[in-house]
Amino acid sequence: MPNLHQPLLRPPAQLHVNLRVERWHRRWIYASAAVLLLSGSAWLVARYFLRPAGQFGETVHPLEPWAMKLHGAAAMAMLFFLGSLLNVHVRRAIRAGRNLVSGWAMIAAMAVLTATGFGLYYLAGESDRPLWSALHWVVGLAAGALFVLHVQLGRRRARSADDA
Repeated sequence: MPNLHQPLLRPPAQLHVNLRVERWHRRWIYASAAVLLLSGSAWLVARYFLRPAGQFGETVHPLEPWAMKLHGAAAMAMLFFLGSLLNVHVRRAIRAGRNLVSGWAMIAAMAVLTATGFGLYYLAGESDRPLWSALHWVVGLAAGALFVLHVQLGRRRARSADDA
């Protein structure tokens, strides 16, 4: 009779860990990421390409503050959903050793975006704001592509595991 107090251990080759995020969770993450990317891109376009000339020089385009408010709201939602991924998705993926390079890159990108977003809101002065901003939007645009890559690599890995 097996000892009921000891967990059953299987060899790693037989161990299958489901890393797929539930549909509702996945949809909220995708929606938050899309709103973040679109609102950040809208701000970039409004800030650098749509600024109208006023009587005393360039003025703020009306889209800028609305894009920034939407971006801040989406950032809060994304932070919530990123936190919710830590226990279920991230911890299991690390233990299973799957999709680690793109996963750690996602974690690093999210950490930089969180730090630079916080810095832009609370720490940056007028002299260093352009540096904080450039780092934030460069990493943000790259994170969009990295997010798609991470999802595609995970799906490819899941399909190959199902075929095996």
